[in-house]
Amino acid sequence: CRADDAGLRVKGCSLDVHPTEKALVVQYEVEATILGELGEPMVEERKHCQKMIRLKSLNGNTDTASLAQKVVEECQLIHPSKLAEVEQLLFYLQNRKQSSDNQEKKNILPRDFTLYAGVELDEEASIGSIDEYVELLYEDIQEKIRGASLIFQLARNPDNLEELMQHEVVLGALARVLREDWKQSVDLATTIVSVFFCFSSFSQFHSLVTHFKIGALCMNIVEHELKRFELWQDELQKKKKFPGNQSLRKDHDKSLRKYQSLLAKQEQLLKVSLYLLLNLAEDTRTELKMRNKNIVQMLVKLLERDDQELLLVAVSFLKKLSIFLENKNDMAEAAAVEKLTRLLPCDHQELQSATCRLLLNLSFDTALRGQMVRAGLVPRLSSLLADEAQRQLAMCVLYHISMDDTFKPMFAHTDCIPQLMKMMLGGEEQLDVELVSLCINLAANRSNAQVFCEGNGLKLLMKRALKLKDVLVMKMIRNLSQHGGATKNLFLDHVGDLAAQIGEDEAEEFVIECLGTLANLTIPDLDWELVLREYSLVPYLKRRLKPGSAEDDLILEVVILIGTVSVDDSCAAMLAKSGIIPALIDLLNGESLTLLLLPVRKSSPLLSTPEAPAYFVDLMHDGNAAIRRVCDNTLDIIAEYDEEWAKKIQTAKFCYYNSQWLEMVENRLLDEPFLYGDDGESFSGNRDLLERPDLFYAADGILSGDGSTSPSFYADIQSSEPGEAGNLSSLDQFVPSVPVPADRPVSDRSFRPDERFFYSYTANASR
Repeated sequence: CRADDAGLRVKGCSLDVHPTEKALVVQYEVEATILGELGEPMVEERKHCQKMIRLKSLNGNTDTASLAQKVVEECQLIHPSKLAEVEQLLFYLQNRKQSSDNQEKKNILPRDFTLYAGVELDEEASIGSIDEYVELLYEDIQEKIRGASLIFQLARNPDNLEELMQHEVVLGALARVLREDWKQSVDLATTIVSVFFCFSSFSQFHSLVTHFKIGALCMNIVEHELKRFELWQDELQKKKKFPGNQSLRKDHDKSLRKYQSLLAKQEQLLKVSLYLLLNLAEDTRTELKMRNKNIVQMLVKLLERDDQELLLVAVSFLKKLSIFLENKNDMAEAAAVEKLTRLLPCDHQELQSATCRLLLNLSFDTALRGQMVRAGLVPRLSSLLADEAQRQLAMCVLYHISMDDTFKPMFAHTDCIPQLMKMMLGGEEQLDVELVSLCINLAANRSNAQVFCEGNGLKLLMKRALKLKDVLVMKMIRNLSQHGGATKNLFLDHVGDLAAQIGEDEAEEFVIECLGTLANLTIPDLDWELVLREYSLVPYLKRRLKPGSAEDDLILEVVILIGTVSVDDSCAAMLAKSGIIPALIDLLNGESLTLLLLPVRKSSPLLSTPEAPAYFVDLMHDGNAAIRRVCDNTLDIIAEYDEEWAKKIQTAKFCYYNSQWLEMVENRLLDEPFLYGDDGESFSGNRDLLERPDLFYAADGILSGDGSTSPSFYADIQSSEPGEAGNLSSLDQFVPSVPVPADRPVSDRSFRPDERFFYSYTANASR
């Protein structure tokens, strides 16, 4: 240790390097002793201190040995015995990676935010004069500005924050002046807020800033400045109403220059206040307090400004807030999307990126996606696809918009699809999932599909998909194939390429997409029999119909493809001879896959398989409405070509539609009189209830025993007058009031029990 004088000694000196700067840190302990009149020690005090030795000239060519010697000579705190240690630390600093330098400081601010420089002063602040600067805070406004600016100079250096924090009087005085005088001077308010902003840049000081209630004060400042801005604009607007008056015009120009000067200062105050609030919003409880004070509405109002740094902090703040549902709803009410639209594209990369990120968060909401489309964001985002820095974000937002079928046609009128095709076909590397997913969604629209297939588009896509076995690109091609007209006809040249991919050797996911694409090709000019024979597809299709032979998705595509090729009579006969029909029946029974609906004709193989209609009859009672509809329509077609099955189907349908009524009749108590004839014999007896012709008769003999209408019934109608007894208008009471379901089937061999069997005479006499 070294003794500076008789009562002050320095001891316990240790050395280290600064974590971010090119500097040595000397930590030492000062021991002070007060001596009495006789020289005896009376009071002893110890204090831990730290000194930083900055080495601005240190670089890769510096002689560390010579520099270490110089450091030891000039710094009395370092003992000469530590020369070797100093040299070793300098060598470490010399070889430390530069990328880590000042990393902590870089994290304090966004890249394009310029920290408030403060009021220009001719003097340089010193940490030893801090008490003098505090005294200035008790003087007039100009002296307060000077004192706050000097303290701000010290706070801009992160190394001084710890020491400033220990002087609680300094921060307390700054908070008091800000609270009392912020309305009197924008410079004073901006300078003091900037001091606390420096503290808010580090999480460990947030409690200190909160202690002095600086966050609440900044909220009041932002709200007040927004109201002041509106007043300024109103005043300017009033002076604009008389452009012909020369004196008023000069007055307006003067007011405009003053307004621009005040606006620049106001925006600087708003920037630093919002950045401070953004730092404090790391704590969700603090963020909730800000929301309760309408921070979202304030930030959305600021989106109308032109200062790009102010826009950057506003958009960044909104992006952070948008992850919560309540804040997102507030943004929707404040029409944030419309105000964000004008920011894209712009020449400020950081602002552009922050805007795209905010829009991405908002695009998860369906209603907000609609606002984006109406605001014209689709062409604006499409233009960003050419910018490599913004491409990924823009693509993600466009993907969310493309999820809605209503918005898909919008893309056909922009340069989005040509840009996407250029990216997809530009190289051999693996495509981004976002890129292909967007293309898959857009390909589901007919207008977009035409743009994709223009020129050699389809040919190039097929070439890439087949060469790289790209499942996602093949899925996109499958969506393209579902559209009719000229687009579907383009696939005639690629049927052989697709059929060649179907086999056990290919990946199952890729085969599924190829099968689905072929199943979509309902083209009259396509010779399916030739395709099946040329590529030996029938054995493959038959093998895949066996339960458990493949995943359900693959089996489903096989069934759909069989339905497509069966449109051709020769293909239907070929499939019947191959034994596929029994395999389909087994599959239908075991898996309830009723998506197969083969064309039924007199020569159809379906009619030659007696089990098939029976399975369809059983599936009439399935819980799935779509399955019931398919089975019902299929049974109607079968009934047209087979009289024996027509009777069975008619009886089955009658029982199905009247199951509740039949159950009620069968469960009636035997002693109820209306179930017995005059001789006491039951109407039903031991016979089948449906064979009773009595059931088809009404009280007045409208229906005959075979179910046809009695001729005398028509004669009675023609002879009767409206209003007389027996008029058909009285039969309207028998018409069921329940609406007829739209999906109930109708065939030429049966009637629907719930349809209007009788018609009003007055309304339908012409019939």
